[in-house]
Amino acid sequence: MEHPSAVELEVRRIRRLVSERRFAEGLSAADTLLVAVPENRDVLYLRAQAQRLLGDIHAALATLAQLEQLHPRFSRLYQERGHCYVVLKQAPQAIDAFLHGVNMNPALPASWSMLEGLYRMTGQAANAAQAAAHVATLKKLPPEVVTASALFWEGELAESEQLIRAFLIRHGHHVEAMRLLARLGIAREVLDDAQLLLEAVLDLAPEYHAARLDYAQVLIDRHLYRQAQEQAEKLLAVDRANRSYRTLYALACVGLGLHERAIELYRELLAGATQPADLHLSIAHSLKTLGRRAEAIAEYHTAAAARSGYGDAWWSLANLKTYRFEDGELERMRAAESAATTSVVDRYHLCFALGKALEDRQQYAQSFEYYARGNALKRSESRYRPEVFELNTRLQIEVCTRDAFARHKGCGARAADPIFIVGLPRSGSTLIEQILASHSAVEGTHELADIPRIVADLKGRDPDPDNPRYPAVLGGMSGVDFRRLGEKYLSDTRIYRSGKARFIDKMPNNFRHVGLIHLMLPNATIIDARREPMACSFGNLKQLFAHGQEFTYSIEDIARYYRTYLELMRHWDAVLPGRVLRVQHEEVVDDLEGNVRRLLEHCELEFEPACVEFHKTERSVRTASSEQVRQPIYREGLDQWRHYEPWLGRLREVLGDALTRYRD
Repeated sequence: MEHPSAVELEVRRIRRLVSERRFAEGLSAADTLLVAVPENRDVLYLRAQAQRLLGDIHAALATLAQLEQLHPRFSRLYQERGHCYVVLKQAPQAIDAFLHGVNMNPALPASWSMLEGLYRMTGQAANAAQAAAHVATLKKLPPEVVTASALFWEGELAESEQLIRAFLIRHGHHVEAMRLLARLGIAREVLDDAQLLLEAVLDLAPEYHAARLDYAQVLIDRHLYRQAQEQAEKLLAVDRANRSYRTLYALACVGLGLHERAIELYRELLAGATQPADLHLSIAHSLKTLGRRAEAIAEYHTAAAARSGYGDAWWSLANLKTYRFEDGELERMRAAESAATTSVVDRYHLCFALGKALEDRQQYAQSFEYYARGNALKRSESRYRPEVFELNTRLQIEVCTRDAFARHKGCGARAADPIFIVGLPRSGSTLIEQILASHSAVEGTHELADIPRIVADLKGRDPDPDNPRYPAVLGGMSGVDFRRLGEKYLSDTRIYRSGKARFIDKMPNNFRHVGLIHLMLPNATIIDARREPMACSFGNLKQLFAHGQEFTYSIEDIARYYRTYLELMRHWDAVLPGRVLRVQHEEVVDDLEGNVRRLLEHCELEFEPACVEFHKTERSVRTASSEQVRQPIYREGLDQWRHYEPWLGRLREVLGDALTRYRD
């Protein structure tokens, strides 16, 4: 356990002084400590508290204003502000402050208690009753659970988890504590543990609707959309008007590809929405997926107008690839990106949008500045470690040998239905998907999460990235195990199919798991979509992905990833010769029909002219290239990266011999 720092020890002493009503001493100590740590959240909070308790309300409010500027998501500052307004007998301002606090952190008993009294005093009986219900709920809970909940809402996850785990060890099954531990798992992206915990909670308390809502959201996050839809239906059976339940059901519909239904649901939710921007964005995304471009653009504009500086709306317009911004729009984006109040998330969305807008205007130097800034901001939030992927690659090479595959020859599920398109993002995989999905016997789905989910299960609970269970676990598995996994994959993906003989799984990162795919589904087709490294790498550097692909936000990371990808694909070619068809994007552009025929032959499909006229095929496309694959091929896109060549020397350097080796 880490020892507390000198600052932490002094904060504890100040907190003790204030709790012992030695307010002047506490204030003096806080002022002294702020000289060394002027932006420390806890010191500023304790200073404001001491000032209020000494009767200097205006000084306390000034300190809280400073605290809000630095730490606007700290809920207890709003509780403290509410106490200040109570002293000043300003009930409306006090109510606003306490409400702000509990909306961020519902585990603030003092705020709810004050709200109950203030509502009664101002004649708001219904609101008073609601606040009283919250007070009663919190009073029923053990103090440790309330404290751990408050810590969770403040973002202090480690402290919250330590407290709640200790409570559960002492007290066994407690549904609220178990739900909190599950929510901590969600916050840490340990979704399999969260799912198991919430299933246990619902076994103990099947009518606990808040836990069922959490459970359904975890299922969404794990791409288990059919199960999530079933949970949403159970919740809607209890309360059909509940907006959270209706939103969840719409999300499940999107996951299942039911975009027309999702649009209908989101439009219904617009009535009475206090924050309509997100709903307009969701409607636009579904319209874009369906190829209804003009309607999507109108909804993106509505979303941008509904919330000032809404970076995701502006980036979504840029991400259409074919949209061109007007001068006024460019100025609005610049102003929002430079505003001090713009959040980091909005800022990097705006940076990527501005990068694309200026690229379209051939202002490449300014464009690159925005791309670089957006990447730096996004990378600063990422926990990506390139050495984890590199370790996985070394282990795949050690475990997945010719001998290992020979031992399991003939195992796995026999069906030849799946066509896996693997490779790096921005490598032409969506084009290959659109070509194949234009065939009468092939179902185009989307980037299915089923292989990554199987891998996550093989990794086990609490995986150690530095000492992983997978892929070593493959060595101890039997042919029966691989057949079971193959059959599970086929069963789980059936929901995305409509009866055609073949279907596409276009999850690009499945190239890491070609060995597992071969063992599970020995007759499946595997295609490697490959693109020249400078073009592919820069295509990734200027792309902001909705989820995952964390390796794309720095020149060093993307170059290392590309090199490791080549190393692993070379291994698959060596141990599974002829198993993977490599399709070079530049060759598809230069000789479309020849490569279409080559693709179809590899998939054992008859040639159909519709595959050459892929841009005429009407279907849902969910990737960043959705608009581009609805147009004929143009060669101009191959060398767009050369406009940025003056700033890509480092990329060329780190890619090294990959610049020639990618064609080996």
